[in-house]
Amino acid sequence: MLAKAEGWNPPQTGEVLVEKLLMLSAAVSVLAIILITLFIFAKGVPVIEKVGFKEFLFNFNWNPTNGSFGIGSMLVGSLLVTLSALIWSAPLGLMVAVFMAEIAPNKIGRVLGQLVELLAGIPSVVYGFFGLIIIVPFIREKLGGNGMSILAGAIVLGIMVLPTIISITRDAILAVPGEFKDGSLALGATHYQTIWHVMLPAARSGIITAVVLGIGRAIGETMAVVMVTGNAAIIPDSILSPTRTMTSNIVLEMGYAVGDHQAALFATGAVLFVFIVILNLMVNLSVKAGSKWEH
Repeated sequence: MLAKAEGWNPPQTGEVLVEKLLMLSAAVSVLAIILITLFIFAKGVPVIEKVGFKEFLFNFNWNPTNGSFGIGSMLVGSLLVTLSALIWSAPLGLMVAVFMAEIAPNKIGRVLGQLVELLAGIPSVVYGFFGLIIIVPFIREKLGGNGMSILAGAIVLGIMVLPTIISITRDAILAVPGEFKDGSLALGATHYQTIWHVMLPAARSGIITAVVLGIGRAIGETMAVVMVTGNAAIIPDSILSPTRTMTSNIVLEMGYAVGDHQAALFATGAVLFVFIVILNLMVNLSVKAGSKWEH
């Protein structure tokens, strides 16, 4: 009677069960990440110690048969393909997000949002197949070379990361308080001046997050890149040259690698893991910086 009078309700069995299940799911997810991380580093670190960190990361000669495990050419290839993709996809994604959030009528914005979500759901192998059948022959016929190149990879990857950049940037712009826009317009600024000088700076932490997550998606992509970049473990001399990324190297050689060769592929995965961790830290720092700026 006292409990009822004070408005206190004992926890329901179903609620307690759901809470425990959610806690268990979170614990399993964290444990899985920890185990995967330990496994990759346990397999890969010994060969890095054996070869030497500098030699492993900056040597451009990948020849496992002769005991040379330098991933420098793959590191360069990954960075070139990723940055080339971001050079055109980040500005385009920003412009599309601004159009969807601030310029297009609500109905058109919703339709475009649904199309972007559909684009995000397409399997990467489909993008790779599109690049192999359409983009590679076009580059070969119009620009020269065999078509499988950094440029082909940059085009395919750029298309793949567009949904991430557009969606997160659009959400960041829509999250800007309406008072910012109203105040700018009330002071005499035009709509486009308000977008450029008020809305985008206020949403910059979200925009940075979108770009960094796009980089993470691009640098970790495998199947589409394997299909269009040529997979040559060399230092490319132009954007039309073939290249091999770190993810492609793992996929192509893990099936038959043994001994130190296999360990070197795990070490390549560890390097990729470190890259992703750095990108995540960049996202967190950008969000914190944006929050401080807004206050």
